[in-house]
Amino acid sequence: MSSRTSSTHSPAACGAADLLRAVLTIRREVAHEADAIFHAWQSHITRSEFVSGARNLAHYLALRRHDLGELQDQLACWGVSSLGRSESRVLLNLDAAAATLAAIAGAELPANIQRPSYEEYARGARALTAQKLALFGPDPDGPKSRIMVTLPAEAASNPQLCIDLISHGADCARINCAHDSPDVWLAMAANMREAAAARRRPCPVLMDLGGPKLRIERVLSEAPVCLKTGDRFMLLADERHRSEFPAVVFSEPRALDDLRVGESVWIDDGKIGSVVERIDTAGALLRVTATRDKGHVLKALKGLNFPDTQIDLPALTAKDRVDLDFVVEHADMIGYSFVQRPKDVALLQRELELRGKPSMPIVLKIETRLALDNLPRLIVTAAGRQPTAVMLARGDLAVELGFGRLAEIQEEILWMCEAAQVPTIWATQVLERLVKKGQPVRAETTDAAMSQRAECVMLNKGPHLVEGVRFLDDVLRRMDRHQTKKTSRLTPLRSWQGSQALDIETSRRDATDPA
Repeated sequence: MSSRTSSTHSPAACGAADLLRAVLTIRREVAHEADAIFHAWQSHITRSEFVSGARNLAHYLALRRHDLGELQDQLACWGVSSLGRSESRVLLNLDAAAATLAAIAGAELPANIQRPSYEEYARGARALTAQKLALFGPDPDGPKSRIMVTLPAEAASNPQLCIDLISHGADCARINCAHDSPDVWLAMAANMREAAAARRRPCPVLMDLGGPKLRIERVLSEAPVCLKTGDRFMLLADERHRSEFPAVVFSEPRALDDLRVGESVWIDDGKIGSVVERIDTAGALLRVTATRDKGHVLKALKGLNFPDTQIDLPALTAKDRVDLDFVVEHADMIGYSFVQRPKDVALLQRELELRGKPSMPIVLKIETRLALDNLPRLIVTAAGRQPTAVMLARGDLAVELGFGRLAEIQEEILWMCEAAQVPTIWATQVLERLVKKGQPVRAETTDAAMSQRAECVMLNKGPHLVEGVRFLDDVLRRMDRHQTKKTSRLTPLRSWQGSQALDIETSRRDATDPA
């Protein structure tokens, strides 16, 4: 009996053969399902650079329809890839696992499957890196993740601030078109680009369109209104209406047409939670269900979230269209706020075509439950036509989904975008206490470390923004030693090297000591 025949019939080899059959079955099903998904997308893809990313995204969606937990454990026991790092190379990872199992079991692979080369295996990750460099610029001396800073109005009149930001690690700038004016935006962008040019670096500029942000416009009370759990207040369609309860008028009263009794409404980034008790011609009566013990004051210009309600508002406001005339001439990327449906992406693409900039890069800001549900189609619709990135807008997203789900969902968005070879921006409240108060809290330093898995990390504005950039740059450099995306890098753990050396020396001394 030959060694191959013998090994094939050994207990261990039979286990490998069973695993091989399981992997080949999954591969066959994934390839079949992905073909159907990709076929449905093809009409949206005119950009050749995205074809491989779209195919891999289709494979990833098909793969994640399967429950692979038990199979992963069995593969890991054999020292074979557990498929846990498949995002950028789904079929190739399945092929590599199958090839290894076939070698162990002494089995033949199907003709259409072979072990991938290293060049093939790394192609998806390299494509993602290329997109990161194209959108956020190169920084050969910096960390792998780019640092984006949200510019305050001061950046328009204080060139030294821009020099300090660039000097301490800022790579690109964000300008929020919901604030300030075109003259201020122009000066901000010019000062940042000039500071970067002095260091022989680019500084791409992202300009965020304001979008249909739902905000409290006025609180109809002369005295401050502090709401506690159980209190009631009114969302009015018009300030001409009167109410026995505290009342506010908000920016899009048309949203009341979509609101239903029992649905939740959150205010000020989740600081006040409420539920709809009654709807009438005047507006909606809300009862407070969650806030801090001492209550929270209703304030104008604070945001409203309707996580249970699909509000049918245009993704581009009249102001956005006016701002877009300026943005296409002076920005490198457009931030698309409150994009929710593929038709929203198509709307912006038409507006860009009208302005002669059909290939201008788009950053999809994922802020609502509907946007999350539609994420694969949003990516395909956008990246199929122009360079695209995805921003994890975790402030609104946490309120929309519930704070308990945020950690889980941000991981899923990172995986989805890596599969599509689309860069991600980790945003909202990164090092917020440090940037605003000058001193970080412990939890936000961990959040900053985890942000290294995104291609870009965004800091919001604050009086200590420069210190925030410096701190984040240091954290990202440290984390680059330990992980790439979600793959841990087994570099030496320097923190314990001294004690390890002491233990080794003590062991050697004890072994040679005759006493």
